[in-house]
Amino acid sequence: MISAPGHDTEARNRRISELGLLGVAVAFGLTFTLVQDAIRDLPPWSFVAFRFLLASGILLLPYGRQVRRLPAAGWGAGLVLGLLLIGGYSLQTIGLLHTTASNAGFITGLYVVFTPILAWLILRQAVTAWVWGCIALAALGLLLLSGFGGAWHPLGDALMLACGLSFAVHIIVTDRAIRSFPVGPLVAVQLGVCGTVALAAAAVTGDLAVPKGSTVWVALAYTAVVASAAAYFVQSYAQQRTSPVRAALLLATEPVFAGVFGYWLAGDRLSVLGWAGAGLMLMAVLLTEARGTIDTLSRTVRSRRRSPTERRQDPELTPRTRRS
Repeated sequence: MISAPGHDTEARNRRISELGLLGVAVAFGLTFTLVQDAIRDLPPWSFVAFRFLLASGILLLPYGRQVRRLPAAGWGAGLVLGLLLIGGYSLQTIGLLHTTASNAGFITGLYVVFTPILAWLILRQAVTAWVWGCIALAALGLLLLSGFGGAWHPLGDALMLACGLSFAVHIIVTDRAIRSFPVGPLVAVQLGVCGTVALAAAAVTGDLAVPKGSTVWVALAYTAVVASAAAYFVQSYAQQRTSPVRAALLLATEPVFAGVFGYWLAGDRLSVLGWAGAGLMLMAVLLTEARGTIDTLSRTVRSRRRSPTERRQDPELTPRTRRS
């Protein structure tokens, strides 16, 4: 039996990694309901500070020695990633004071569009017409899911646009950083930067407070352990095996799961258009994955029809090839 084991292994690892990214979107989706209750008892900046400092501390337990051995360039990469991440959260928090939630949800989610543009400009990664179609479908789904359709709010919407751009750049910089530095220490540093900046912001704004009550601590425990330490580790690890474009598309399903958990836990109700939008976003992900599976099967069938010499000469079947 003739096969292409290197390429088959690469494709399998990519699928597992992308399932991990979908799991990250699920984890992020649940945070909306938990955090919404927690920040009634703890100011937002304090919550963000404790969330990320706890998450960084958790990762320092297994990776503390590796963090100390990181070169200056590794610390620099972690610092940039942390600033991009907390920058996105900050812009989103401030922007919500000047625009509607629906505008915020849609414009922030446009990082699914920004990411492939930046991947092409910075990483020189080509994006196929099929993937562009899936991105457009996801953007339309996001538009319907957010209930977008109100008036524009120039200041708030501009801040949300910068927020979406910050998250897109974070995905691109992650793609570069994980090629040079180990994932665990890199994530520990960037989450520590997030927590430190948020702690400073809480102190400056007078929002610094000590967490109290089971609601706050349950939310902190979940967001620190699952939605920060584990989620950003999985995201960085998975991006070693898939492209930034596919990562952005999978992570963009976060509001779909937020809607599901809101329906299940908080009694929120989506409109018919909202459910249609959620369906379109999931369809975009499934179509992207379906095309990848078809391409893999096609290459496997072609490889079985060729002689061993032809297979060795085919660059598509070498394990080093990376697909967008």
